[in-house]
Amino acid sequence: MKRNLFSLLLCASPLLAQSLLIQNATLIDGTGAPPRLADVLISNGRIVAVGLNLPAPNSLSLNARGKTLVPGLFDLHTHVQSASVGGSGQDWGKNLKAYLLSGVTSVADFGTYGETFSTVRRLTASGAWPAPRLHLASRITSPGGHGLEIGRGEIFTQEVLTAREGRAAVRRALAYKPDVIKVFSDGWRYGTAADLTSMEEGTLRAIVEEAHKSGLPVLTHTVTVDKGKLAADAGVDAIMHGMQDRPFDDQLIAKMKAGHTAYGPTSAVYEPRVPALDALLEKVLDPASLLSLKGRPAFVKPSPLRIRKYEFLTNNTKALFDAGIPLVTGTDAGITGTHHGWATLREITLLAQSGLSPVQAIKAATLNAARVLRVDKDRGSIEPGKLADLVLIDGAPHQNIADINKIHRVWLGGVEQNLVTLAQAIAVPGPTPLAAIPAPALLDDFDRVDGRSRLDSRWINTYEGGPDLSRALFQRIARSSGNYALSIQAQMSESSKPRVHITLPLRPGGIEPMDFSGSKYLEFEARGDGLAYDLLLPTRAKREATAAPFTPGPSWKKFKIPLVALGCPCADATALTFQLARPAGVRTWFELDNIRVTR
Repeated sequence: MKRNLFSLLLCASPLLAQSLLIQNATLIDGTGAPPRLADVLISNGRIVAVGLNLPAPNSLSLNARGKTLVPGLFDLHTHVQSASVGGSGQDWGKNLKAYLLSGVTSVADFGTYGETFSTVRRLTASGAWPAPRLHLASRITSPGGHGLEIGRGEIFTQEVLTAREGRAAVRRALAYKPDVIKVFSDGWRYGTAADLTSMEEGTLRAIVEEAHKSGLPVLTHTVTVDKGKLAADAGVDAIMHGMQDRPFDDQLIAKMKAGHTAYGPTSAVYEPRVPALDALLEKVLDPASLLSLKGRPAFVKPSPLRIRKYEFLTNNTKALFDAGIPLVTGTDAGITGTHHGWATLREITLLAQSGLSPVQAIKAATLNAARVLRVDKDRGSIEPGKLADLVLIDGAPHQNIADINKIHRVWLGGVEQNLVTLAQAIAVPGPTPLAAIPAPALLDDFDRVDGRSRLDSRWINTYEGGPDLSRALFQRIARSSGNYALSIQAQMSESSKPRVHITLPLRPGGIEPMDFSGSKYLEFEARGDGLAYDLLLPTRAKREATAAPFTPGPSWKKFKIPLVALGCPCADATALTFQLARPAGVRTWFELDNIRVTR
Protein backbone atom coordinates (compact mmCIF):
# COMPACT_ATOMS: atom_id res chain seq x y z
CA MET A 1 0.00 0.00 0.00
CA LYS A 2 1.38 3.39 -0.98
CA ARG A 3 1.91 6.03 1.64
CA ASN A 4 2.78 9.66 1.16
CA LEU A 5 6.38 10.28 2.27
CA PHE A 6 5.59 13.89 3.18
CA SER A 7 3.52 12.56 6.08
CA LEU A 8 6.56 10.83 7.56
CA LEU A 9 9.13 12.30 9.88
CA LEU A 10 12.17 13.47 7.94
CA CYS A 11 14.81 11.37 9.56
CA ALA A 12 17.49 8.91 8.57
CA SER A 13 15.94 5.70 9.83
CA PRO A 14 15.59 2.10 8.67
CA LEU A 15 12.04 3.00 7.58
CA LEU A 16 13.37 5.36 4.95
CA ALA A 17 15.73 2.69 3.61
CA GLN A 18 12.81 0.56 2.37
CA SER A 19 11.33 0.85 -1.13
CA LEU A 20 10.57 4.37 -2.28
CA LEU A 21 9.01 5.62 -5.51
CA ILE A 22 9.91 9.20 -6.46
CA GLN A 23 7.29 10.26 -8.99
CA ASN A 24 7.06 12.96 -11.63
CA ALA A 25 10.54 14.41 -11.07
CA THR A 26 12.42 16.36 -13.68
CA LEU A 27 15.38 14.00 -14.04
CA ILE A 28 18.94 15.10 -14.73
CA ASP A 29 20.54 11.67 -14.67
CA GLY A 30 24.22 12.70 -14.67
CA THR A 31 25.07 11.27 -18.08
CA GLY A 32 24.65 14.56 -19.91
CA ALA A 33 21.32 13.49 -21.40
CA PRO A 34 18.62 16.17 -21.67
CA PRO A 35 16.33 16.55 -18.63
CA ARG A 36 13.16 14.49 -18.78
CA LEU A 37 10.14 13.69 -16.65
CA ALA A 38 10.56 10.35 -14.86
CA ASP A 39 9.82 8.17 -11.86
CA VAL A 40 12.65 6.54 -9.91
CA LEU A 41 12.13 3.41 -7.83
CA ILE A 42 14.52 2.71 -4.96
CA SER A 43 14.79 -0.55 -3.02
CA ASN A 44 17.42 -1.89 -0.63
CA GLY A 45 19.55 1.21 -1.10
CA ARG A 46 19.75 0.97 -4.89
CA ILE A 47 17.93 2.27 -7.91
CA VAL A 48 15.66 -0.46 -9.24
CA ALA A 49 13.97 1.27 -12.17
CA VAL A 50 13.77 4.59 -14.00
CA GLY A 51 10.80 5.38 -16.26
CA LEU A 52 7.30 6.77 -16.49
CA ASN A 53 4.29 5.52 -14.52
CA LEU A 54 6.30 2.89 -12.68
CA PRO A 55 4.23 0.46 -10.61
CA ALA A 56 5.34 0.06 -7.01
CA PRO A 57 2.52 -1.42 -4.92
CA ASN A 58 4.52 -1.88 -1.69
CA SER A 59 6.57 1.30 -1.77
CA LEU A 60 6.45 4.65 -0.09
CA SER A 61 5.74 7.36 -2.65
CA LEU A 62 6.84 10.94 -3.07
CA ASN A 63 5.38 13.28 -5.67
CA ALA A 64 8.29 15.39 -6.89
CA ARG A 65 6.44 17.35 -9.56
CA GLY A 66 8.07 20.75 -10.08
CA LYS A 67 11.34 19.56 -8.55
CA THR A 68 14.55 18.21 -10.10
CA LEU A 69 16.25 14.94 -9.18
CA VAL A 70 20.02 14.69 -9.71
CA PRO A 71 22.64 12.15 -8.64
CA GLY A 72 24.46 12.77 -5.38
CA LEU A 73 27.17 15.36 -6.01
CA PHE A 74 30.95 14.85 -5.79
CA ASP A 75 33.75 17.11 -4.58
CA LEU A 76 37.17 15.74 -5.57
CA HIS A 77 39.33 18.25 -3.70
CA THR A 78 38.63 19.04 -0.06
CA HIS A 79 40.37 19.50 3.28
CA VAL A 80 37.53 18.33 5.52
CA GLN A 81 39.21 18.88 8.88
CA SER A 82 40.15 22.49 8.06
CA ALA A 83 38.16 25.58 9.01
CA SER A 84 37.24 27.75 6.03
CA VAL A 85 36.98 30.84 8.28
CA GLY A 86 40.15 31.89 10.05
CA GLY A 87 39.91 31.98 13.82
CA SER A 88 37.37 29.17 14.07
CA GLY A 89 38.10 25.61 15.12
CA GLN A 90 38.70 22.50 13.05
CA ASP A 91 35.75 20.14 13.21
CA TRP A 92 35.44 17.00 11.10
CA GLY A 93 31.94 16.27 12.36
CA LYS A 94 30.39 19.61 11.44
CA ASN A 95 32.19 19.94 8.12
CA LEU A 96 31.02 16.49 7.02
CA LYS A 97 27.44 17.45 7.84
CA ALA A 98 27.86 20.57 5.70
CA TYR A 99 28.48 18.40 2.65
CA LEU A 100 25.31 16.38 3.20
CA LEU A 101 23.34 19.60 3.68
CA SER A 102 24.62 20.71 0.30
CA GLY A 103 23.73 17.50 -1.52
CA VAL A 104 27.34 16.33 -1.70
CA THR A 105 27.35 12.58 -1.12
CA SER A 106 30.93 11.73 -2.21
CA VAL A 107 34.07 13.59 -1.13
CA ALA A 108 37.79 13.14 -1.76
CA ASP A 109 39.78 14.52 1.16
CA PHE A 110 43.35 15.72 0.59
CA GLY A 111 44.05 17.27 3.98
CA THR A 112 44.74 14.45 6.40
CA TYR A 113 47.21 11.57 6.78
CA GLY A 114 47.20 7.81 7.10
CA GLU A 115 47.11 7.64 10.89
CA THR A 116 43.67 9.27 10.88
CA PHE A 117 42.09 6.97 8.30
CA SER A 118 40.92 4.15 10.55
CA THR A 119 39.47 6.58 13.12
CA VAL A 120 37.61 8.61 10.51
CA ARG A 121 36.26 5.47 8.86
CA ARG A 122 35.10 4.06 12.19
CA LEU A 123 33.36 7.28 13.26
CA THR A 124 31.56 7.66 9.94
CA ALA A 125 30.61 3.99 9.65
CA SER A 126 29.18 3.98 13.19
CA GLY A 127 27.01 7.03 12.53
CA ALA A 128 28.81 9.12 15.15
CA TRP A 129 29.62 11.43 12.24
CA PRO A 130 26.88 11.55 9.59
CA ALA A 131 28.97 11.85 6.45
CA PRO A 132 29.15 11.53 2.70
CA ARG A 133 31.15 8.68 1.20
CA LEU A 134 34.78 9.56 1.93
CA HIS A 135 37.80 8.90 -0.26
CA LEU A 136 40.90 9.58 1.85
CA ALA A 137 44.17 10.53 0.16
CA SER A 138 47.80 9.87 0.98
CA ARG A 139 50.00 12.82 0.03
CA ILE A 140 53.32 12.90 -1.85
CA THR A 141 55.46 15.88 -2.91
CA SER A 142 58.97 16.75 -4.05
CA PRO A 143 61.66 17.86 -1.55
CA GLY A 144 60.81 21.44 -0.66
CA GLY A 145 57.59 21.20 -2.64
CA HIS A 146 54.05 22.42 -2.07
CA GLY A 147 52.25 20.58 0.73
CA LEU A 148 55.18 20.97 3.13
CA GLU A 149 55.00 24.70 3.84
CA ILE A 150 52.09 24.26 6.24
CA GLY A 151 54.66 22.83 8.65
CA ARG A 152 53.48 19.23 8.94
CA GLY A 153 56.23 16.62 8.86
CA GLU A 154 56.94 13.70 6.58
CA ILE A 155 54.27 11.49 8.13
CA PHE A 156 51.70 13.87 6.60
CA THR A 157 53.33 14.41 3.19
CA GLN A 158 56.08 12.13 1.92
CA GLU A 159 58.94 13.79 0.03
CA VAL A 160 60.34 11.97 -3.00
CA LEU A 161 62.94 12.95 -5.58
CA THR A 162 63.45 9.83 -7.68
CA ALA A 163 61.21 7.23 -9.30
CA ARG A 164 62.47 4.64 -6.82
CA GLU A 165 61.48 6.87 -3.90
CA GLY A 166 58.11 7.52 -5.51
CA ARG A 167 57.30 3.83 -5.77
CA ALA A 168 58.43 3.25 -2.19
CA ALA A 169 56.25 6.12 -0.95
CA VAL A 170 53.16 4.60 -2.56
CA ARG A 171 53.97 1.20 -1.04
CA ARG A 172 54.35 2.78 2.42
CA ALA A 173 51.03 4.55 2.01
CA LEU A 174 49.27 1.28 1.17
CA ALA A 175 49.56 0.16 4.79
CA TYR A 176 46.86 2.72 5.63
CA LYS A 177 44.56 1.66 2.74
CA PRO A 178 44.19 5.05 1.06
CA ASP A 179 41.47 5.59 -1.53
CA VAL A 180 43.42 8.16 -3.55
CA ILE A 181 47.02 9.29 -4.02
CA LYS A 182 47.44 13.08 -4.04
CA VAL A 183 50.65 14.42 -5.61
CA PHE A 184 51.87 18.00 -5.30
CA SER A 185 53.63 18.06 -8.66
CA ASP A 186 53.78 21.80 -9.39
CA GLY A 187 55.61 24.36 -7.25
CA TRP A 188 54.46 27.54 -9.01
CA ARG A 189 53.25 30.09 -6.44
CA TYR A 190 50.95 32.05 -8.75
CA GLY A 191 53.48 34.80 -9.43
CA THR A 192 53.18 36.13 -5.88
CA ALA A 193 56.12 34.34 -4.20
CA ALA A 194 59.23 32.37 -5.02
CA ASP A 195 58.36 29.05 -6.62
CA LEU A 196 58.69 25.84 -4.66
CA THR A 197 60.12 22.71 -6.23
CA SER A 198 58.24 20.66 -8.83
CA MET A 199 58.25 16.94 -9.52
CA GLU A 200 60.07 15.32 -12.44
CA GLU A 201 57.97 13.41 -14.95
CA GLY A 202 59.76 10.12 -14.33
CA THR A 203 59.07 10.32 -10.62
CA LEU A 204 55.42 11.21 -11.15
CA ARG A 205 55.04 8.43 -13.72
CA ALA A 206 56.47 5.90 -11.25
CA ILE A 207 53.99 7.04 -8.59
CA VAL A 208 51.12 6.70 -11.06
CA GLU A 209 52.19 3.24 -12.16
CA GLU A 210 52.60 2.01 -8.58
CA ALA A 211 49.26 3.46 -7.49
CA HIS A 212 47.43 2.05 -10.50
CA LYS A 213 48.73 -1.43 -9.64
CA SER A 214 46.58 -1.20 -6.52
CA GLY A 215 43.62 0.38 -8.32
CA LEU A 216 44.22 3.83 -6.81
CA PRO A 217 43.59 7.00 -8.82
CA VAL A 218 46.25 9.72 -8.77
CA LEU A 219 45.14 13.36 -8.60
CA THR A 220 47.60 16.23 -8.72
CA HIS A 221 48.08 19.81 -7.63
CA THR A 222 49.00 21.30 -11.00
CA VAL A 223 48.64 25.02 -11.73
CA THR A 224 50.70 25.75 -14.87
CA VAL A 225 50.31 24.66 -18.47
CA ASP A 226 53.78 23.12 -18.78
CA LYS A 227 53.36 21.08 -15.61
CA GLY A 228 49.92 20.09 -16.89
CA LYS A 229 51.63 18.55 -19.91
CA LEU A 230 54.01 16.70 -17.59
CA ALA A 231 51.13 15.39 -15.47
CA ALA A 232 49.24 14.20 -18.54
CA ASP A 233 52.35 12.47 -19.92
CA ALA A 234 52.74 10.73 -16.56
CA GLY A 235 49.18 9.38 -16.83
CA VAL A 236 47.54 11.05 -13.83
CA ASP A 237 43.80 10.54 -13.51
CA ALA A 238 42.92 14.17 -12.90
CA ILE A 239 44.54 17.57 -12.52
CA MET A 240 42.75 19.18 -9.60
CA HIS A 241 43.60 22.85 -9.92
CA GLY A 242 43.14 25.52 -12.52
CA MET A 243 46.15 25.96 -14.81
CA GLN A 244 46.26 29.72 -14.90
CA ASP A 245 49.67 31.01 -15.94
CA ARG A 246 48.79 31.35 -19.65
CA PRO A 247 46.34 30.08 -22.27
CA PHE A 248 46.24 26.38 -23.09
CA ASP A 249 47.69 25.11 -26.34
CA ASP A 250 46.93 22.21 -28.66
CA GLN A 251 49.83 20.18 -27.27
CA LEU A 252 48.36 20.19 -23.77
CA ILE A 253 44.97 19.11 -25.08
CA ALA A 254 46.54 16.29 -27.09
CA LYS A 255 48.53 15.07 -24.09
CA MET A 256 45.50 15.13 -21.79
CA LYS A 257 43.47 13.16 -24.33
CA ALA A 258 46.26 10.62 -24.74
CA GLY A 259 46.64 10.28 -20.98
CA HIS A 260 42.86 10.14 -20.35
CA THR A 261 43.40 12.96 -17.86
CA ALA A 262 40.40 14.79 -16.44
CA TYR A 263 40.47 18.37 -15.23
CA GLY A 264 39.04 20.04 -12.13
CA PRO A 265 39.68 23.82 -12.24
CA THR A 266 38.71 24.44 -8.56
CA SER A 267 37.33 27.80 -9.64
CA ALA A 268 35.65 28.29 -6.25
CA VAL A 269 38.97 28.77 -4.45
CA TYR A 270 40.38 31.18 -7.06
CA GLU A 271 37.29 33.27 -7.82
CA PRO A 272 37.90 36.95 -6.98
CA ARG A 273 34.93 37.71 -4.76
CA VAL A 274 33.56 39.72 -1.88
CA PRO A 275 32.16 37.54 0.93
CA ALA A 276 28.38 37.44 1.17
CA LEU A 277 26.18 35.36 3.41
CA ASP A 278 23.30 33.42 1.90
CA ALA A 279 20.74 31.00 3.33
CA LEU A 280 22.81 27.88 2.66
CA LEU A 281 26.04 29.39 3.97
CA GLU A 282 24.32 30.28 7.24
CA LYS A 283 23.39 26.61 7.61
CA VAL A 284 26.76 25.04 6.81
CA LEU A 285 28.91 27.33 8.99
CA ASP A 286 29.22 26.79 12.74
CA PRO A 287 28.47 29.70 15.12
CA ALA A 288 32.11 30.71 15.60
CA SER A 289 32.70 30.85 11.84
CA LEU A 290 29.51 32.83 11.25
CA LEU A 291 30.40 35.32 13.97
CA SER A 292 33.89 35.75 12.57
CA LEU A 293 32.62 36.13 9.02
CA LYS A 294 29.97 38.68 9.95
CA GLY A 295 32.49 40.77 11.85
CA ARG A 296 34.93 41.14 8.99
CA PRO A 297 35.16 44.07 6.60
CA ALA A 298 34.80 43.41 2.89
CA PHE A 299 37.86 41.97 1.24
CA VAL A 300 40.30 44.32 -0.41
CA LYS A 301 39.62 44.71 -4.12
CA PRO A 302 41.27 41.80 -5.97
CA SER A 303 44.59 42.66 -7.58
CA PRO A 304 44.88 42.93 -11.36
CA LEU A 305 47.14 39.85 -11.27
CA ARG A 306 44.50 37.74 -9.54
CA ILE A 307 41.82 38.90 -11.94
CA ARG A 308 44.06 38.13 -14.92
CA LYS A 309 44.85 34.62 -13.65
CA TYR A 310 41.17 33.94 -13.12
CA GLU A 311 40.46 35.03 -16.68
CA PHE A 312 43.04 32.50 -17.89
CA LEU A 313 41.40 29.86 -15.71
CA THR A 314 37.84 30.43 -16.91
CA ASN A 315 38.82 30.75 -20.57
CA ASN A 316 40.95 27.63 -20.37
CA THR A 317 38.17 25.69 -18.65
CA LYS A 318 35.85 26.32 -21.59
CA ALA A 319 38.61 25.55 -24.11
CA LEU A 320 39.30 22.18 -22.51
CA PHE A 321 35.62 21.35 -22.36
CA ASP A 322 35.18 22.25 -26.03
CA ALA A 323 38.17 20.02 -26.84
CA GLY A 324 36.48 17.03 -25.17
CA ILE A 325 38.47 16.88 -21.93
CA PRO A 326 36.28 15.54 -19.07
CA LEU A 327 35.70 18.21 -16.45
CA VAL A 328 35.12 17.37 -12.78
CA THR A 329 34.25 19.31 -9.65
CA GLY A 330 36.69 20.03 -6.84
CA THR A 331 36.93 23.11 -4.65
CA ASP A 332 39.91 23.06 -2.25
CA ALA A 333 37.26 23.51 0.46
CA GLY A 334 38.72 24.29 3.85
CA ILE A 335 40.95 26.99 2.42
CA THR A 336 39.85 30.38 3.77
CA GLY A 337 36.65 31.53 2.06
CA THR A 338 36.05 28.17 0.37
CA HIS A 339 33.33 26.73 2.58
CA HIS A 340 32.55 23.04 2.90
CA GLY A 341 29.59 21.89 0.80
CA TRP A 342 28.60 25.41 -0.16
CA ALA A 343 31.71 25.70 -2.35
CA THR A 344 30.79 22.53 -4.27
CA LEU A 345 27.53 24.13 -5.40
CA ARG A 346 29.44 27.31 -6.17
CA GLU A 347 31.86 25.30 -8.32
CA ILE A 348 28.98 23.89 -10.36
CA THR A 349 27.65 27.42 -10.85
CA LEU A 350 31.06 28.69 -11.94
CA LEU A 351 31.44 25.85 -14.45
CA ALA A 352 28.14 26.92 -15.97
CA GLN A 353 29.32 30.53 -16.00
CA SER A 354 32.49 29.40 -17.79
CA GLY A 355 30.41 28.27 -20.75
CA LEU A 356 29.21 24.76 -19.92
CA SER A 357 25.49 24.10 -20.04
CA PRO A 358 23.96 23.50 -16.60
CA VAL A 359 23.43 19.84 -17.50
CA GLN A 360 27.12 19.45 -18.42
CA ALA A 361 28.17 21.25 -15.22
CA ILE A 362 26.08 18.75 -13.24
CA LYS A 363 27.67 15.88 -15.19
CA ALA A 364 31.09 17.20 -14.07
CA ALA A 365 29.86 16.94 -10.46
CA THR A 366 28.43 13.44 -10.89
CA LEU A 367 29.35 10.84 -13.53
CA ASN A 368 32.64 12.45 -14.61
CA ALA A 369 33.81 12.70 -11.01
CA ALA A 370 32.71 9.13 -10.27
CA ARG A 371 34.78 7.90 -13.21
CA VAL A 372 37.92 9.60 -11.88
CA LEU A 373 37.44 7.89 -8.50
CA ARG A 374 36.70 4.60 -10.32
CA VAL A 375 33.31 4.22 -8.65
CA ASP A 376 31.10 4.89 -11.68
CA LYS A 377 29.73 1.34 -11.63
CA ASP A 378 28.04 2.23 -8.34
CA ARG A 379 27.64 6.01 -8.35
CA GLY A 380 27.49 9.14 -10.45
CA SER A 381 24.31 8.63 -12.46
CA ILE A 382 20.67 7.70 -11.95
CA GLU A 383 20.51 4.29 -13.55
CA PRO A 384 19.14 0.89 -12.46
CA GLY A 385 21.56 -1.02 -10.24
CA LYS A 386 23.40 2.00 -8.91
CA LEU A 387 23.39 3.21 -5.31
CA ALA A 388 20.53 5.53 -4.49
CA ASP A 389 22.66 8.58 -3.72
CA LEU A 390 20.19 11.24 -4.83
CA VAL A 391 19.45 14.95 -4.42
CA LEU A 392 16.04 16.56 -4.92
CA ILE A 393 16.23 20.23 -5.84
CA ASP A 394 13.36 22.62 -5.35
CA GLY A 395 13.76 24.26 -8.71
CA ALA A 396 15.03 23.80 -12.25
CA PRO A 397 18.84 24.13 -12.33
CA HIS A 398 18.91 23.20 -16.03
CA GLN A 399 17.02 26.44 -16.67
CA ASN A 400 18.59 28.56 -13.92
CA ILE A 401 21.83 27.22 -12.48
CA ALA A 402 21.31 29.28 -9.31
CA ASP A 403 18.59 26.77 -8.38
CA ILE A 404 21.34 24.22 -7.67
CA ASN A 405 21.51 25.80 -4.19
CA LYS A 406 17.89 24.88 -3.40
CA ILE A 407 18.66 21.51 -1.83
CA HIS A 408 15.34 20.00 -0.76
CA ARG A 409 16.07 16.37 0.09
CA VAL A 410 19.14 14.13 0.10
CA TRP A 411 19.39 10.34 0.08
CA LEU A 412 22.53 8.34 0.76
CA GLY A 413 22.17 4.70 -0.21
CA GLY A 414 18.39 5.14 -0.20
CA VAL A 415 18.36 6.55 3.33
CA GLU A 416 17.02 10.08 3.56
CA GLN A 417 19.23 12.48 5.47
CA ASN A 418 17.54 14.74 8.00
CA LEU A 419 18.65 18.15 6.76
CA VAL A 420 17.00 19.98 9.65
CA THR A 421 18.81 17.86 12.23
CA LEU A 422 22.12 18.27 10.41
CA ALA A 423 21.76 22.06 10.37
CA GLN A 424 20.81 22.09 14.06
CA ALA A 425 23.90 20.05 14.96
CA ILE A 426 26.17 22.47 13.10
CA ALA A 427 24.52 25.42 14.88
CA VAL A 428 25.37 24.08 18.36
CA PRO A 429 28.34 26.05 19.78
CA GLY A 430 31.57 24.17 20.35
CA PRO A 431 33.10 21.13 18.70
CA THR A 432 31.15 18.03 17.72
CA PRO A 433 30.93 15.85 20.85
CA LEU A 434 33.26 12.86 20.95
CA ALA A 435 33.65 10.42 23.82
CA ALA A 436 36.88 10.79 25.79
CA ILE A 437 38.71 7.92 27.44
CA PRO A 438 40.48 8.33 30.82
CA ALA A 439 44.21 8.96 30.61
CA PRO A 440 46.16 5.78 31.43
CA ALA A 441 49.08 5.85 33.82
CA LEU A 442 51.67 5.17 31.11
CA LEU A 443 51.60 7.21 27.89
CA ASP A 444 54.86 5.94 26.43
CA ASP A 445 58.14 4.34 27.42
CA PHE A 446 59.36 3.80 23.83
CA ASP A 447 59.86 0.08 24.41
CA ARG A 448 57.36 -1.18 21.80
CA VAL A 449 59.34 -2.90 19.09
CA ASP A 450 57.03 -1.62 16.32
CA GLY A 451 57.88 2.00 17.17
CA ARG A 452 54.33 2.94 18.13
CA SER A 453 53.48 4.50 21.47
CA ARG A 454 51.82 2.71 24.37
CA LEU A 455 48.64 4.47 23.22
CA ASP A 456 49.00 2.74 19.82
CA SER A 457 49.57 6.10 18.14
CA ARG A 458 52.60 7.26 16.21
CA TRP A 459 54.78 10.22 17.16
CA ILE A 460 54.81 13.04 14.61
CA ASN A 461 57.00 16.07 13.91
CA THR A 462 55.62 19.47 12.90
CA TYR A 463 57.21 22.86 12.30
CA GLU A 464 56.54 26.57 12.20
CA GLY A 465 55.23 26.65 8.64
CA GLY A 466 56.31 28.71 5.64
CA PRO A 467 58.79 28.00 2.84
CA ASP A 468 61.73 28.05 5.29
CA LEU A 469 61.15 25.02 7.49
CA SER A 470 62.92 23.70 10.52
CA ARG A 471 63.58 19.97 10.43
CA ALA A 472 63.70 17.19 12.99
CA LEU A 473 64.64 13.53 12.94
CA PHE A 474 63.65 11.25 15.78
CA GLN A 475 64.18 7.59 16.54
CA ARG A 476 64.28 5.09 19.39
CA ILE A 477 67.66 4.65 21.04
CA ALA A 478 68.79 2.16 23.68
CA ARG A 479 69.45 3.42 27.19
CA SER A 480 70.23 -0.08 28.40
CA SER A 481 69.34 -3.62 27.41
CA GLY A 482 65.60 -3.70 26.63
CA ASN A 483 65.15 -0.07 27.72
CA TYR A 484 64.61 2.53 25.03
CA ALA A 485 64.14 6.30 24.77
CA LEU A 486 63.26 8.79 22.03
CA SER A 487 66.08 10.85 20.53
CA ILE A 488 65.35 14.07 18.62
CA GLN A 489 67.86 15.95 16.46
CA ALA A 490 66.61 19.33 15.22
CA GLN A 491 67.86 21.92 12.72
CA MET A 492 66.23 25.33 13.05
CA SER A 493 65.25 27.17 9.90
CA GLU A 494 66.11 30.72 8.89
CA SER A 495 62.55 31.91 9.57
CA SER A 496 61.72 34.61 12.10
CA LYS A 497 60.36 32.20 14.71
CA PRO A 498 61.78 28.71 14.22
CA ARG A 499 59.89 25.93 16.00
CA VAL A 500 60.00 22.15 16.13
CA HIS A 501 57.18 20.19 17.73
CA ILE A 502 57.47 16.51 18.63
CA THR A 503 53.93 15.37 19.27
CA LEU A 504 52.26 12.29 20.68
CA PRO A 505 48.64 11.99 19.49
CA LEU A 506 46.81 10.68 22.54
CA ARG A 507 44.66 8.45 20.36
CA PRO A 508 45.47 7.22 16.82
CA GLY A 509 45.33 10.17 14.45
CA GLY A 510 44.79 12.69 17.26
CA ILE A 511 41.08 13.12 16.55
CA GLU A 512 39.35 11.62 19.59
CA PRO A 513 40.03 13.10 23.03
CA MET A 514 41.54 11.83 26.26
CA ASP A 515 40.39 12.92 29.72
CA PHE A 516 43.09 14.17 32.12
CA SER A 517 40.68 15.81 34.57
CA GLY A 518 41.23 13.17 37.27
CA SER A 519 45.01 13.57 37.21
CA LYS A 520 47.41 16.09 38.71
CA TYR A 521 50.81 15.67 37.06
CA LEU A 522 52.60 14.69 33.90
CA GLU A 523 55.92 13.05 34.65
CA PHE A 524 58.72 12.21 32.23
CA GLU A 525 62.47 11.78 32.06
CA ALA A 526 64.47 14.00 29.73
CA ARG A 527 67.85 15.40 28.90
CA GLY A 528 68.82 18.18 26.49
CA ASP A 529 71.03 21.14 25.68
CA GLY A 530 70.48 23.00 28.97
CA LEU A 531 68.05 25.56 27.52
CA ALA A 532 64.30 25.80 28.01
CA TYR A 533 61.85 23.52 26.23
CA ASP A 534 58.05 23.73 26.39
CA LEU A 535 55.42 21.13 27.17
CA LEU A 536 51.90 21.64 25.75
CA LEU A 537 48.65 19.69 26.03
CA PRO A 538 46.36 20.80 23.13
CA THR A 539 42.64 20.22 23.57
CA ARG A 540 39.60 20.30 21.28
CA ALA A 541 38.11 23.31 23.07
CA LYS A 542 41.15 25.63 23.15
CA ARG A 543 42.81 26.86 19.97
CA GLU A 544 45.98 27.93 21.79
CA ALA A 545 47.54 25.49 24.24
CA THR A 546 49.26 26.71 27.41
CA ALA A 547 53.02 26.13 27.41
CA ALA A 548 54.82 24.90 30.53
CA PRO A 549 58.61 25.42 30.31
CA PHE A 550 61.20 22.98 31.63
CA THR A 551 65.00 22.91 31.31
CA PRO A 552 66.80 19.57 30.95
CA GLY A 553 70.57 19.37 31.02
CA PRO A 554 72.95 16.75 29.57
CA SER A 555 72.12 14.17 32.27
CA TRP A 556 68.81 12.34 32.59
CA LYS A 557 66.40 14.06 34.98
CA LYS A 558 62.81 13.37 36.02
CA PHE A 559 60.33 16.23 35.56
CA LYS A 560 56.92 16.54 37.22
CA ILE A 561 54.70 19.15 35.57
CA PRO A 562 51.41 20.10 37.29
CA LEU A 563 48.55 19.75 34.85
CA VAL A 564 47.22 23.10 36.06
CA ALA A 565 50.34 24.66 34.50
CA LEU A 566 49.11 23.29 31.15
CA GLY A 567 45.69 24.93 31.50
CA CYS A 568 43.97 21.84 32.88
CA PRO A 569 41.72 20.21 34.04
CA CYS A 570 41.64 18.87 30.46
CA ALA A 571 38.76 16.55 29.69
CA ASP A 572 39.30 16.75 25.92
CA ALA A 573 43.07 16.65 25.31
CA THR A 574 44.16 15.44 21.87
CA ALA A 575 47.95 15.47 21.96
CA LEU A 576 51.05 15.89 24.07
CA THR A 577 53.61 18.20 22.47
CA PHE A 578 57.23 18.98 23.28
CA GLN A 579 58.32 22.24 21.65
CA LEU A 580 61.89 23.18 20.75
CA ALA A 581 62.32 26.91 20.01
CA ARG A 582 65.79 28.17 19.21
CA PRO A 583 67.40 30.97 17.16
CA ALA A 584 67.52 30.65 13.38
CA GLY A 585 70.07 28.20 12.04
CA VAL A 586 70.78 26.56 15.42
CA ARG A 587 70.98 22.80 15.84
CA THR A 588 69.68 21.25 19.03
CA TRP A 589 68.77 17.91 20.54
CA PHE A 590 66.43 16.35 23.07
CA GLU A 591 65.92 12.89 24.57
CA LEU A 592 62.76 11.67 26.25
CA ASP A 593 61.54 8.61 28.16
CA ASN A 594 58.89 7.21 30.52
CA ILE A 595 55.98 9.63 30.12
CA ARG A 596 53.40 9.02 32.84
CA VAL A 597 50.28 10.51 34.35
CA THR A 598 49.96 10.63 38.14
CA ARG A 599 47.05 11.53 40.36
